[in-house]
Amino acid sequence: MNQANLTDVATLRSRARQNVENGAVTEGYEADREEIIRLLNASLATELVCVLRYKRHYFMASGIKASVAADEFLEHATQEAEHADKLAERIVQLGGEPEFNPDLLSKNSHAQYVAGKDLKEMVYEDLVAERIAVDSYREIIQYIGDKDPTTRRLFEEILAQEEEHADDMADILESL
Repeated sequence: MNQANLTDVATLRSRARQNVENGAVTEGYEADREEIIRLLNASLATELVCVLRYKRHYFMASGIKASVAADEFLEHATQEAEHADKLAERIVQLGGEPEFNPDLLSKNSHAQYVAGKDLKEMVYEDLVAERIAVDSYREIIQYIGDKDPTTRRLFEEILAQEEEHADDMADILESL
């Protein structure tokens, strides 16, 4: 970046003292904060619904090929919970409140909670949910663009892991 385009130090210091109650959200924040918080809360709901579905699948997996799938279900549940924590943390950083109300989770989630009757159906439903997450997170990343690099980077990290999860579920589904 050209030095002529950088804000001088005195201005940076002065601006930092204005609206201090906004924490990490400074004058330079260009995104629609309320919309970003809404998207983060919808993604939080998606991750929490996925944790619950994966946990159920972990405990319900049975059959000869169940141990490989069950191990993946448990690993994915743990990773989805980590995603949820990071999303909730970002919501708070932006001055919002993470929505953990169980009555609203499935309503706000992009993915559905489908229990599945057998191992193949469980893996199939998990793959569908991962594909939904991949598409919705990719769209959110495109929507955010350069307006909120921190939130975009968070979604990029989560997206990479969701793509991995989808690949894992596709491999397991193919082996069933």
